[in-house]
Amino acid sequence: MARWATGVAVVTTHDDSGDAGLTVNALLSISLTPPSLLISLTQDADTTPVIHRSGSFAVNFLAADQQPISERFAQALPAVEKFRTLAVHRGRWGAPLLDGTLGAAECRVVAWTPRYDHVLIVGEVVHQEVGRDGAPLLFFRSGYAHADGTDRLRLSPPKP
Repeated sequence: MARWATGVAVVTTHDDSGDAGLTVNALLSISLTPPSLLISLTQDADTTPVIHRSGSFAVNFLAADQQPISERFAQALPAVEKFRTLAVHRGRWGAPLLDGTLGAAECRVVAWTPRYDHVLIVGEVVHQEVGRDGAPLLFFRSGYAHADGTDRLRLSPPKP
């Protein structure tokens, strides 16, 4: 799968226990009517049970200059550390939406399907925001890639 280039997003959610979030690249738009997204999370990720309890999540689409945010949310850190010093605002369903992204989609969970060590979560978009214009953060061959404008990619050298 390292040969499959993807965008990078941070999935966030909120319940009575607080905010939670993690970096994902397993994301799929599955319907335009109604607008719906599918995310695939490991069953043991700390964010997975928070989404299950809250019944909602948000997908924050990262810009090329937000690689440090992606790296932070990919670590096994307490949620409070992941969100520390980050500017966020709340979506309509309470999920933290990261400021400065390319956009965000807040979803209510409509399907929850455990498969192997992951759970496939389908969310119907209930709120969306268009963020700033900019190049997306990309992931390819186990490393970050950055778009040079709209029609070129600059890839990091392959890892040995």
